[in-house]
Amino acid sequence: MQRITITLDDDLVAEIDKFQREKGYQNRSETLRDLARAGLTHRASPEPEGACVAALAYVFDHETRALAKRLAHTQHHHHDLSVATLHVHLDHDSCLEVAVLRGAGAEVRHFADHVIAERGVRHGQLMIIPVEVASETHAHGGETAQAHAHSHVREGG
Repeated sequence: MQRITITLDDDLVAEIDKFQREKGYQNRSETLRDLARAGLTHRASPEPEGACVAALAYVFDHETRALAKRLAHTQHHHHDLSVATLHVHLDHDSCLEVAVLRGAGAEVRHFADHVIAERGVRHGQLMIIPVEVASETHAHGGETAQAHAHSHVREGG
């Protein structure tokens, strides 16, 4: 077994301590080991093959040095995945962003992992919905028929 040192903000430590008391763990090490295992198990879920749509929600500290600039740079670098972004000021320090993404599952996951791993991002969650993209030709509202892509949700199972 290895001993490691980590730095956590006070609010997160309070949440961990509360979780520890509620679940009956004997110490923080046991608590953190199980939380890490659960996170790794969740992360090990299979990547969707092919196309997907996704929602990436994350909370970040806008006072963290250059974080907003780094997040904007990352989003511009992956502009082909971005459909829309909602930005909400939660308090004097925290912002919530929800990014709607569309693209190959592995690329969407890579983008989300990069955003969530940024220093100053406090919480992050990605929800992926697998889709089939098909080019269809039809008219909308009396217009001339045109070919365009539709994303059809694949059935879960």
